Amino acid sequence: MKSPSPWAFHLHVSTWLTLVVLTVAYWVAVRRTARPTRRQVAATVIALVLLLVALSWPLADLAEHTSLTALVVQRLLLLLAVPPLLMIGLPAPILARLTRPAPIDWALRRCARPPVAVAVVTVIAVATLSTVAVQAEGSSAWARLGLDLALLLAGFVLWTPVLTELPGTDRPSALGRAAYLIVQSIVPSFLAIIWIFARHPLYPHFAHGARLWNVSPVMDQQMAGFVAKFATIAVLWTVAFVSLTRAQHVVATGGDPDPLLWSDVERHLQRAERRERRRAAWLPPSHVDPPPTDGRFEVGEANGETNGGADDTGWRLEEP
Repeated sequence: MKSPSPWAFHLHVSTWLTLVVLTVAYWVAVRRTARPTRRQVAATVIALVLLLVALSWPLADLAEHTSLTALVVQRLLLLLAVPPLLMIGLPAPILARLTRPAPIDWALRRCARPPVAVAVVTVIAVATLSTVAVQAEGSSAWARLGLDLALLLAGFVLWTPVLTELPGTDRPSALGRAAYLIVQSIVPSFLAIIWIFARHPLYPHFAHGARLWNVSPVMDQQMAGFVAKFATIAVLWTVAFVSLTRAQHVVATGGDPDPLLWSDVERHLQRAERRERRRAAWLPPSHVDPPPTDGRFEVGEANGETNGGADDTGWRLEEP
């Protein structure tokens, strides 16, 4: 029996519906909240187009059953391209509203720390490329959905210490961001080195499937390693270089490369308000001011002596 062609067309209705929902939600949000700039609209459109490329025919079909290289290209789009473009495309009021809930704000502050971001991205990147995960992705639609969402989450975490659009994050300096991106380009992609030098297929799911352009599984695996390593380095090192160049230009013109924005101040005030509410909720009743009565309270003498009409607590009740 002849195996089906790896180029067989599939519509991927769920992907198209998801993109329609995201487009409508973005349009409604910007009409009600803030008018986006051309740069923000362009970033959002590019992000949605790349999301469509990653999750529809032919790349999604090849990544599911045929080629590890196609799977790597799909992962790079979901990890390196779509999340930062989506965050850049949101106007500041919408981004502030989405990150305002306490659990999201807590996670945002932690993930803005480079060591935490590197650890989270590394764990997700390695776990989603295990043989079990790749096998599940090729056989279950729910597994594919979960892994795609995990990669998008890792992408948001990866870019959190870098993007200045996120309110209230303790962002590193330009030099710190460049160093973080270089580390991020090396640590999570160590599997690429293993793929390049392996002499046998590491993923039975691709080894026994249809071949693309008569490329052997080992060659496909080595190509995947080169694509993963060099594409990651090219993207992250380019962003690091641009970040350093812009910071130097701002300093040379007498500006502040990391200014304090009003969105940062507002977020810090919201956090202080939340802390105060939690503190008030946990205070014992003895720390609360005495309730008013029909009379008027006055504090007694500082030496603890009581005057006429005062009780042993030092409060004196005076008739109105």
